[in-house]
Amino acid sequence: MKSNRLVFCITAIVSIPLSATGIDASINAAVQPLTNILSSFIFYEIKIFGASMPLIVLWLIGAAIFFTGYFKFLNLRGFKHAFQLLRGDYSRQDNEGELTHFQALSTAVSGTVGIGNIAGVAIVISIGGPGATFWLIVAGFLGMSTKFAECVAGVMYRKVNLDGSISGGPMYYLEAGLHQKNLAWLAKPMGAFYAIAIVVGCLGIGNMFQSNQAFQQFIFITGGEASYFLDKGWLFGSILAGIVGLVVIGGIKGIARVTSKLVPFMTLTYVVGALLVVVMNAEKVPWAFSAILTEAFNPSAMSGGMLGIMILGFQRAAFSNEAGIGSAAIAHATVKTQEPVTEGYVGLMEPFIDTVVICTLTALVILTTVYEPAMANQGIQGIALTSQAFSSTLSWSVLPLSFIAILFAFSTILSWSYYGLKGWTYIVGESVWAENIFKIFFCIFIALGCTINLTAVLDFSDAVIFVVALPNILGLYILAPAIKKELANYQRRLKSGEIKNFRET
Repeated sequence: MKSNRLVFCITAIVSIPLSATGIDASINAAVQPLTNILSSFIFYEIKIFGASMPLIVLWLIGAAIFFTGYFKFLNLRGFKHAFQLLRGDYSRQDNEGELTHFQALSTAVSGTVGIGNIAGVAIVISIGGPGATFWLIVAGFLGMSTKFAECVAGVMYRKVNLDGSISGGPMYYLEAGLHQKNLAWLAKPMGAFYAIAIVVGCLGIGNMFQSNQAFQQFIFITGGEASYFLDKGWLFGSILAGIVGLVVIGGIKGIARVTSKLVPFMTLTYVVGALLVVVMNAEKVPWAFSAILTEAFNPSAMSGGMLGIMILGFQRAAFSNEAGIGSAAIAHATVKTQEPVTEGYVGLMEPFIDTVVICTLTALVILTTVYEPAMANQGIQGIALTSQAFSSTLSWSVLPLSFIAILFAFSTILSWSYYGLKGWTYIVGESVWAENIFKIFFCIFIALGCTINLTAVLDFSDAVIFVVALPNILGLYILAPAIKKELANYQRRLKSGEIKNFRET
């Protein structure tokens, strides 16, 4: 699994060789043993009918299947109401909270929609063929149910601070929810474990990795190996850190103001570009859909048969939308609402946008342009294949695609700065000085990500992010009856008209 996981992280159109020397090598050497131990645990693989299944993927997908059945396929039934909530039909400005439903969703989506949606899908198809796309879509739909549970719990157990700001997320619902279930001995340790892990993880995969990839895309735009900025990662990193600092100084409201404009722009630009490519190759669309469906159930398909491509699709979806990781619940918890279930409905849309829409469109772009069965199992590097697919139809699209990739990385940094901040303040307490210390530290790591090669640190943070799925999903299983009771109560009052639709009134 670890090799596959690292393949998913190969996202640069060009690769900038950053040699680990001096302090880089010393840090890598010190962290590598711990990284190896943690990675071998969290990405441990089991064999199922000859195909390798990482246990963490089984843990994530198992939860998604459980919650889909437990909430009676709300992921398929809840679309209309989710759109009504996003439109503000049931919103009141005097509700407790900091963000509108749309701002909360935009902030959360900015943390999951990223370069992986462009690169990861291409790698899955190049390894597993078109059939993996079907299982990616299925897993995306299933993940919507886990995200619903996380978002409802995030609002149910959030903490309202004295200044009116909100603190929420898995660390809070693990502590408060388990206390409520008479599991006080487990509550604080699980909350603290999650908080520490999210702080460590945010500095790697949500910070250094993103800034490094943004720098690589910038180098490509400015001339590749001939770029004047090739050896000026410190400059790019410092400017990026400064911009991020100006945004995050305003807290979640400042982040939301940017992401609520940036995410729709990025997403719509990418979707429109992808649809344009697909429409211009419309004659291949029927074949693409046929290949997706037939190869999804083809026992003789590549990469381990039907089960092999199913696992490929499932793990790409799990790594893409982060359903089960719980990070997005930190942003969703800040919503202005008195009804926790409303944010659960809104949260349903996150895996749908991230995985079902964007990842599927990426797959269709590749399948209708450059895909050939002969490339299966060659492991063609991700964004290079997607870039080739776009440029085969739209020759001018490579530079805009790189620019969008930079924006994806930037928006991800913004969201993860808030996730890490809330983990940090959970540990040390809510105060202005504690917040400022973290923000300064976070911005320093942005610059470091562009200048030094800390591979072991990035691998360690990557593994830590998936470790948090263990306590998070366990907590959600324990809290599932309370979440379901909240949902039934909300649906009853919605049906009776007790909950008002302000657009209709």
